[in-house]
Amino acid sequence: AVATFFTGSQFSINDMNFSQWETPYKGLEAALNLHNILLGLTVLFLARILGTLYFINNVNDEDILIKSKKQLLYNSIPFVVFFLIFLFWLLIRDGFAYNPDTKEIFLEPNKYFNNFIQMPLISVFFILGVVLVLWGIVKSLIKQKYYYGIWFSGIGTILVVFSLFIVAGFNNTAYYPSTFDLQSSLTIENSSSSKYTLKTMGYVSLFIPIVITYIIFAWRAINKKQINKDEFKAEFHSY
Repeated sequence: AVATFFTGSQFSINDMNFSQWETPYKGLEAALNLHNILLGLTVLFLARILGTLYFINNVNDEDILIKSKKQLLYNSIPFVVFFLIFLFWLLIRDGFAYNPDTKEIFLEPNKYFNNFIQMPLISVFFILGVVLVLWGIVKSLIKQKYYYGIWFSGIGTILVVFSLFIVAGFNNTAYYPSTFDLQSSLTIENSSSSKYTLKTMGYVSLFIPIVITYIIFAWRAINKKQINKDEFKAEFHSY
């Protein structure tokens, strides 16, 4: 579903803003798109990597540590391969751009590569994110008693995902393109809500620091010490 931000879907929108699928498969045909599959496999193996790094950081057990190191290696190799293929394909493919003056949507060669070039700060975030993900993986693999890879790879993942979302929708780019009718593609400009709705959402967003504080507090309480076998022997529900 996220990959269709770059590859597009077969839908149309009429003058009354009514949208409909132009395929009997209702969007499920996206699962057969090779570029979409590449991103799906990338996310799958990244999720397994982050889970493994979490075990390394939070479980104090030699057997689990050894098995986690092996799983980290087994999942990192396909992750890197799928991610590089997806990224290379993304940078060379035509993208869905729009003219801010005429509102016309058109295909632009190397659009997403151009977005990275024209938004250098986002490029820095993306490269930094990739480096942090790889640093967390590699250092966890080569250093026996290193437990902090989850922090580097976790933060790196946030930066990479954030950068890809920006590239998909900013710099005059249609963030949800239609391959059936280019002019039905959604952009931030033509799909924004009313001023009242945006204002309400702006006030709601002020609660984000409270949510973040709660998350930090909850996870700090859960992870303040590593899990070990003795905890389960003493009390089964301790975790």
